[in-house]
Amino acid sequence: MKPVLQVALDFVDLNRAMKCAEESARGGIDWLEAGTPLIKSEGLNAVRKLREKFPAKTIVADMKIMDAGRTEVEIAAKSGANIVCVLGAASDATIKECVDAAHNYGAKIQVDLIAIKDAKKRAVEVEKLGVDYIGVHCPIDDQMRGKDPFRELKDIARYVIIPIAVAGGINSETAADAVKAGASIIIVGGAINKSKDAKKATEDIKRSINQLKKIKTELFKRGSEKDIAKILMKVSTSNLSDAMHRQGALKDIISVNPGLKMCGRALTVRTYPGDWAKPVEAIEMAEEGQVIVIDAGGVGPAIWGELATHGAIQKKLAGVVIDGAIRDVKEIRSLKFPAFAKIISPSAGEPKGFGEIGVSVNVGCARIFSGDWILGDDDGVVVVPKDRAVEFANRAMSVMETENRLRKEIDEGSTLSKVTELLKWEKK
Repeated sequence: MKPVLQVALDFVDLNRAMKCAEESARGGIDWLEAGTPLIKSEGLNAVRKLREKFPAKTIVADMKIMDAGRTEVEIAAKSGANIVCVLGAASDATIKECVDAAHNYGAKIQVDLIAIKDAKKRAVEVEKLGVDYIGVHCPIDDQMRGKDPFRELKDIARYVIIPIAVAGGINSETAADAVKAGASIIIVGGAINKSKDAKKATEDIKRSINQLKKIKTELFKRGSEKDIAKILMKVSTSNLSDAMHRQGALKDIISVNPGLKMCGRALTVRTYPGDWAKPVEAIEMAEEGQVIVIDAGGVGPAIWGELATHGAIQKKLAGVVIDGAIRDVKEIRSLKFPAFAKIISPSAGEPKGFGEIGVSVNVGCARIFSGDWILGDDDGVVVVPKDRAVEFANRAMSVMETENRLRKEIDEGSTLSKVTELLKWEKK
């Protein structure tokens, strides 16, 4: 089968889904999918509206059926779906009922192998049950942790004959790889439905599929450990806080050098109020690109100033965060060094040598360990636990991409309240 491009309309509001569908249709999309969030939010009316607006397009209903196969396929098909999705985790009896019902109503069945441990074995089994397509699906939450769907795809493609769909963070750089790995149906979500220009995004991915070449994109990519710093420098602390469910922000810690951004791994310091010995010693111990994070009890006198900043610049450190006081702000600003603190004070303490370096500290009401990731900008500072840094960095990118799309829709003459249908989603 000639490769086709399918857009996953994973919105929760039908108006936004339809707008994206129209843009992607102008870009040459082949199949339109009413995503699971959309169906759960708007019901099968989403499928009906897509069928009404796009009578010649293939409409996919991502029902993720687990039970009552006949009933769920029937209502999806009668609503206008050409293809209905059932989970590979469903029983053989449910999948067979789905197949029989679909063929009775002129539809087809795709089995989604999401979260199946032995996907190759299950693919062979469901093919024998008469399904029309197999879907290899890397879940969004696994994408955020850097999982690659193509390794599984290549393995499955050697054992089944029916067409395979693949989904999982695909963009214009990876779509060609999906085809080469054995996919006939390339399912794209965020790279289209979060794009400021869904028409162009669709055109780029179609070209990538047809010409089997990578087309560079700066967004809609998920990174691994080596990409954390690069990703965090693209997003804001607000994006990151949202991605972490409003956690991670350091209370009362603000930028003393507005306009500068800071990102790096923490080197922690615990010191006593006014004792600047350990913070200065930490400069010597720190590695290039690290952020010195100092717990000074949240009070003065200052334990960091201009001279410490000169040393930090010589070591090429990324910045400093102080739960306590800083001074020489004018000079630090002229040096363009990212510095964040709770207090600005002209008074300095004395170097007594109390405290420790590299231990866990409490800064801005958050517990921070050496090696945690620190992001700072004009909105403040957010800490990311090192063991979840890949996930949260990727989620922050997703938040930023979503906001880019919302901003575009607002700029076209709407408001945030209207675009997000705010009243509809207020908690009852």
